[in-house]
Amino acid sequence: MTRAVIALGANLGDRGSTLRAAAAAIAALPGVRPVASSSEVESVAVTLDGPDTTRPRYRNAVVVVDTDLAPDELLDGLHGIEDEHGRTRDVRWGDRTLDLDVIAIDDERIDTATLTVPHPRAHERAFVLAPWADADPDAVLPGHGPVASLLAAVGDDTERVDEPRLFDATAPAAEVVS
Repeated sequence: MTRAVIALGANLGDRGSTLRAAAAAIAALPGVRPVASSSEVESVAVTLDGPDTTRPRYRNAVVVVDTDLAPDELLDGLHGIEDEHGRTRDVRWGDRTLDLDVIAIDDERIDTATLTVPHPRAHERAFVLAPWADADPDAVLPGHGPVASLLAAVGDDTERVDEPRLFDATAPAAEVVS
């Protein structure tokens, strides 16, 4: 099995319910076992032109899972979950009902047409680093260093949401719902 870190984000619709449903769907994927999850945070939307306070705010979180799926199989499963939640891919870095990104898979380095791991911008995004450090305080982003140090370097501009963690990793997958 390999350990995968998946970032979740949404800025349209009932963002919190969407993230919780997506986390449950990830945990229910065949070949996936939940390990840890973060609390939710809110952040300013980031567009191709940079932060945009006129766009709806994002709700973000991270889940850590063990999986025996190949990276492309995991990505296909995540795309299916996004599709179930009405995700469209019309505008790059546009508003979305759900965004699921593979941030890291163990210490693997992958660079294909559909997947780059570690995620090429994770080290500069507090909305990924803050929830990841919450889910796994000792996490290390391959090629960049400890997640907590990276977060300190970029500054944490996220706001914690007063909701339970996305799932309890000690619960069986069928019970992983909030």
